[in-house]
Amino acid sequence: MFSIFFIHRPIVAKVISIFIVLVGLIALNQLPIAQFPEIVPPTIQVTTNYTGGSADVVERSVTTPIEEKLNGTEGLIYMESSSSSDGSSKIKAFFKLGYDLNIAAVDVQNRVALATPVMPDVVKKNGISTKKVSSSMVQILTVSSSDPKHDSLFLSNFASLNIMEELKRIDGVGDVQNMGERKYAMRIWINPNKLSNLNLTISDISIAIKEQNLQIALGTIGDTNMDYQNKFQYTLISKTRLDSAKEFGNIVIKENPDGSKIRIKDIARVELGAESYIWSATLDNKPSALLGIYQLPDANALDVAQKVQAKIEELKKRFPKEIKVEATYDTTKFVEVSIKEVIITLIEALILVLLVVYIFLQSFRATIIPAIAIPVSLVGTFAILLIAGFSINTLTLFGLILAIGIVVDDAILVVENVESNLEKNPDITLKDATVKAMKEIFTPIISTTLVLLAVFIPVTFIPGISGALYQQFAMTIAFAVLISSITALTLSPALAGTILRRASSTKKNIIFRGFNVGLDAFKRGYEIVLRKFIKFWYILILLYLILLYATYMIFNALPTGFLPNEDQGTLISSISMEAGTTLKDVEKVTKEVVKIIRKRKGVSDVLAVNGFNTITGALDSSTSTIFIVLDDWDKRKTADTSIDYIVSTLDKDIKSKIKSAQVRIFTPPSIPGLSAVGGFEFKLQNLTSIPIGEFEKKAREFIGKLNADSRIAMAYTMFNASYPQLYVDINRDKVFSLGLKLDDVFSVLQSYLGSSYINDFNKFGKTYRVFIQADPKFRTNKNDISTFFVKNNKGEMIPLSTIASIKKTTGASNITHFNAYQSIAVNGIHNIKDGYSSADAIKAIEEIAKKELPSYIGYEYSGITLQEKEAGDTAFYIFLLSLAMVFLLLSAQYESWMTPLIIMLPIPVVMFGALGSNMIAGLLNDTYTQIGLVLLIGMSTKNAILIVEFAKELREDGRSIIESAVEASVLRLRAILMTVFSFLLGILPLVFATGAGAASRQSLGTAVFGGMVMSTILTFLLTPVLFVVLERLKEKFIKKDIK
Repeated sequence: MFSIFFIHRPIVAKVISIFIVLVGLIALNQLPIAQFPEIVPPTIQVTTNYTGGSADVVERSVTTPIEEKLNGTEGLIYMESSSSSDGSSKIKAFFKLGYDLNIAAVDVQNRVALATPVMPDVVKKNGISTKKVSSSMVQILTVSSSDPKHDSLFLSNFASLNIMEELKRIDGVGDVQNMGERKYAMRIWINPNKLSNLNLTISDISIAIKEQNLQIALGTIGDTNMDYQNKFQYTLISKTRLDSAKEFGNIVIKENPDGSKIRIKDIARVELGAESYIWSATLDNKPSALLGIYQLPDANALDVAQKVQAKIEELKKRFPKEIKVEATYDTTKFVEVSIKEVIITLIEALILVLLVVYIFLQSFRATIIPAIAIPVSLVGTFAILLIAGFSINTLTLFGLILAIGIVVDDAILVVENVESNLEKNPDITLKDATVKAMKEIFTPIISTTLVLLAVFIPVTFIPGISGALYQQFAMTIAFAVLISSITALTLSPALAGTILRRASSTKKNIIFRGFNVGLDAFKRGYEIVLRKFIKFWYILILLYLILLYATYMIFNALPTGFLPNEDQGTLISSISMEAGTTLKDVEKVTKEVVKIIRKRKGVSDVLAVNGFNTITGALDSSTSTIFIVLDDWDKRKTADTSIDYIVSTLDKDIKSKIKSAQVRIFTPPSIPGLSAVGGFEFKLQNLTSIPIGEFEKKAREFIGKLNADSRIAMAYTMFNASYPQLYVDINRDKVFSLGLKLDDVFSVLQSYLGSSYINDFNKFGKTYRVFIQADPKFRTNKNDISTFFVKNNKGEMIPLSTIASIKKTTGASNITHFNAYQSIAVNGIHNIKDGYSSADAIKAIEEIAKKELPSYIGYEYSGITLQEKEAGDTAFYIFLLSLAMVFLLLSAQYESWMTPLIIMLPIPVVMFGALGSNMIAGLLNDTYTQIGLVLLIGMSTKNAILIVEFAKELREDGRSIIESAVEASVLRLRAILMTVFSFLLGILPLVFATGAGAASRQSLGTAVFGGMVMSTILTFLLTPVLFVVLERLKEKFIKKDIK
């Protein structure tokens, strides 16, 4: 037999185990660390900028043509876009999980190239960017200063010049966004009155700048190709490009007949200003630059954060002492702390399991064997994880924690059987006892291993994000069990054959004596109870049927969800003011909100980005986003510093004090990168292109119906088609009759109001842009257009007011698309207080949509809600498939259809314990719970096999059916109790978890703990009764067949 070789050659077994451990340790150092496996769909982003373009112009001329070409790209699951009034267009293409991102990038770039010819010239000039992106922001670095002279303009450019480029070169960093950026630009603020009085136009200024600020190569003198004998060759240089406001102010626009010159400074104010003034950033209400660090899709967040921190420490050495740079908002802190918490749980579980084993075995030597077998199995698992392409994440660590209580079983089985043989046979040698024991338990070890592996086989076929979550957990346990069985057949018998000793006649200590007395009493009581249940078997069967019905009721009653909401140590707040509100007014309100937040106990820092809407990802002067950093988890252990309390009290305080804005506070999404904020999200789609105002009206009516439903706490949209706009009605006939060019008319409007990019200049080793635009004081209201003039073909200055009239209107500041349809994003939160889940919210959305939405408006889920919807009933089908796989394996093993029924009939009721525990604890039936249910199939089956297999052996030896069932149950009681207590105590730290990531640990631990308790009760009571009842039936039918 396989194990006999290692019993006689124990060093070979030890070498194999040492090799497994060494390979595992090497793999451990190479495995990436992350919160989750790669479960965010690969994403490609196309970005363009149409300077001065409105949202609808950008939509029609840029976004739509590109989307038409992208539609149908291989691997594409959905795409979304935004066209904003700042002229930007962003299109994100999301590909199916596992699709090659490099191929996706090439496909998208090729399709964008097909749309490029129809793009406006200014868009081509600004450039079209196609790149791989991750929506997951790793950190926000804050760059602040103790010097009050360092304003937002200085800090923003200090960050750009000294930090951003360095960070972008770090391996794994996908992008660095300067939030609230005020990039240097040469701003030429024109006085339209002076310009027209001097009979000059915008075009004259533009031409003058282009002629007098240019980059050219002047050539060389003394070229060696010439016949002249020159000793040196000289490169000609000159200042062709200007670099200061003074130099640009001295640019000559026109020379008068008298020789006097009109310069730019005569008709404009020139300054080194910012390229854009649409947004700004603060840290705790003080000017700051905020650098958002985004990882590449395939990068590891923790690794990226560590490299960024190392680079910052290096750069700090050359920064002025008043400049402070730190990772104030760090999403990896939660990942790091939660993984540390799981590792602590792992160690606690290991200690508790070994303690249980020691109490049951009551021998230090015997305990050494499982104490060595557990780490060998766990460490060896890392090697297979590396080969399988897994990472060290929450799911794989959960798998290892639960594996402790499983892998210890095989080692215990070896030890117990060897000690039993030594006790029964006083003359047998240790090696012979070990050989005999391995012959007895070789088959059970293989069969239980195969059962556990069979449970997890269906998991490998689950697609999408749910599949990735299930697979990482389930396959980790499967790998550990596989190595455990190898260890049990090699190392454990080798150690047992060398270090075990016969039970000593020495009197045991009081603890062990007390334990043995109690266990013996329990065993006698159990035998009495079991015989009663077998006698009145129909009562137990009735109880079983009642529990089966109760399981069905709990399954339907317990709210379901995707993933639990975690306290990630951060919050996000969105501020919305009346459409069209200026940035200055938004900054005032944001400042007041920040003051309120900073006073709240448990809050550490508050970062604000004015003019940015984090939910839509668009720049909008009437909105603001606040990132709230909470104190570390170990500093927030009281009820008034819990994240739920902070959110609820802040919500009340802000609503009572801030009346001019709508302020919402959100938790981050459960899976970073899938959504901007926590809660549900979906997109309403304009299927027949009805007017956008009508589309918004219908959307708001629908949202009103959602908010009236008790299952939804809040539903909202950030979309607004009521931004104040001015419609310039050009009299085209008059334009031509006055000798004007329509192109000149629009050019004047764009240059004065939207700014016109002329060319570039160099400063600080970088290239910046030159813009001309009317001075802010000449574009404060609609009547200022009367000061704008256009020159006709006769050289006459024609006021725009003679050819154009202005009307007030409204429109959208940001137009979004989802799968090429105009869309309105709807976000919300389910009613947690009344016990409703995200699944209930989805059901409410579908029910109300069916009743209220007209046929020309559709809807599609997105983000984490899409993943939850796609997961659907996956867990239920996986549960059934796992049951089927185990049943078929047992049927083949026992050559019987009846025996697997005895083993497996209790399993559905195990769900009663799991789901009932979650219900009592106020937890959901989420993905972690469902993963736990799959595990419980294997554990329940494993324990039942130990009783049924032994009972069958006794029956074959001639014992009665009842005696076979009772004796097998009583004899296996100690071994099963040891297994169960080891497993339960291994789970206990999960049940009572606190700190970062506690919600996930509690969800999994509570379900598995409750299920395992129920499984144990059923194994000891129902399994023997079923054996008796079904064996009687089987033998009765066999006798009839013989007759």
